[in-house]
Amino acid sequence: MTSLPDIDSGPKVMGDDGQFHATDQEVDLSDTPIEAWVALLFFWTLGLTVFYQFFTRYVLNDSASWTEEIARYLLIATVFTGAAIGVARNNHIQVDFFYRFMPRALGRFMALLVDLMRIAFFAAATVLTWQMMQKLGSYKMTIVDLPMNIVYAVVFAGFAAMSVRAVWVMRVHLQRGYTVLERPGSEMNER
Repeated sequence: MTSLPDIDSGPKVMGDDGQFHATDQEVDLSDTPIEAWVALLFFWTLGLTVFYQFFTRYVLNDSASWTEEIARYLLIATVFTGAAIGVARNNHIQVDFFYRFMPRALGRFMALLVDLMRIAFFAAATVLTWQMMQKLGSYKMTIVDLPMNIVYAVVFAGFAAMSVRAVWVMRVHLQRGYTVLERPGSEMNER
């Protein structure tokens, strides 16, 4: 029969005086990508818009009609800006199960193919979004009298940022000599 691990062997946070003692690590935001700051701005603007919508609807009993449409567009902006962060950190959904059973050379080839396909997809999405913006022309939003291309411009910028970040990720993979698919658990920050 195996014995249970000693629960007191971990880090000590309760002092001998019976008080809780913990120290936080210093917060370092220096490596935060610009996309994260933009996404945070969109997110807080979305939060304020939804709060304003709630306030006007349930407190003033006179709902502001523009808030629902603008909140939808701000959510779109948050998602497309935030997706660039996922590309930069290389933590989108991926299946690395088959790479464990592939020969090393085939795994390397497939991983590079994934990088190339990711770049091609984001570049194509960027071009298609640009073409959509050209076709929309002066089309206006439903309730707010603003051009719909404002929304598509943010989507375009998001796809463009994802394209640039995908190229950057591939460059890191080439310099390192392996990808996360080939070595699950490795991080993008390991350079």
